[in-house]
Amino acid sequence: GKDYVAEFKRVMEEMVSTEQYTTWWETILYARCYDIDIHTIDAAPYFWSEIDYIEDYEKIAIRYNVKIEGPALKPEDDPEVVDILSATEGIKNTLALDVLYGDKEKTDEDVAAAIDSGEDPIDLINNALMKGMDAVSALYTKGEYFLPDLMLAGDAMMSGVAICEEKLGHKADSKAKIVCCAVEGDPHDIGKNLIVMFLNANGYEPIDLGRDVPHADVVAAFKEHQPAMATATALMTTTMMRMKDVVELCKKKGCNSKVIIGGACITPSFAEEIGADGYSKDAADCVKLVEKLLR
Repeated sequence: GKDYVAEFKRVMEEMVSTEQYTTWWETILYARCYDIDIHTIDAAPYFWSEIDYIEDYEKIAIRYNVKIEGPALKPEDDPEVVDILSATEGIKNTLALDVLYGDKEKTDEDVAAAIDSGEDPIDLINNALMKGMDAVSALYTKGEYFLPDLMLAGDAMMSGVAICEEKLGHKADSKAKIVCCAVEGDPHDIGKNLIVMFLNANGYEPIDLGRDVPHADVVAAFKEHQPAMATATALMTTTMMRMKDVVELCKKKGCNSKVIIGGACITPSFAEEIGADGYSKDAADCVKLVEKLLR
């Protein structure tokens, strides 16, 4: 806090003169800026005397974030995003960028305006809103976007999709139904919610059973919805074995759909051990696995 900083400054002023402190600090900055190991310098006084001809303070400013080196890269300027959005133009590009920036209000306004101007709602879903989400997924996979970015983008996309579906009078056609749940005993559902969001974004129809879902409810959902696959997530080691129960019960009850699993405590070897049909490391990877298994 401020008191600590003030006390540190007071002690430093008592122990070291301003001139000594400044010289010491500039020496460290110089060494770090030019990749010199200060600990290897035998003649420190000689080195300090050389400090007078530091001329490139610009490098030091950039090195310590005092000054930004060039303009910050915008999300849409990322090469992979440029490639994804290359097929979009006009209002479709605008909508894709709305999703990329997670701007729900602007997405709603632009979708409504596009529909009023005669754009096909299905085309807007497939070639604008989903393209924006593809770009978000790419940045998330690269570690440039994070969980809050995903959730904002997902909300924006799904809100736009809802407006398109309202205009259509029915839900858009989906590639397949996927049952999603967090297993019995596990109250954590952020991972499951992200899977639902990514599946929606990629044209699937997720059947969201929620969290802490009893095994019998998963089987009941299989019988009711006839999904192509199910996803089960768990965050805790104390609930991960419930995944085995889900897999075994589904097989026992004659459910032919595949079951894939994931979560912080789950590994590929565990998925193989319990007889699951696949493992995904995160929500974005889950969609790729679903598409691979459904080919």
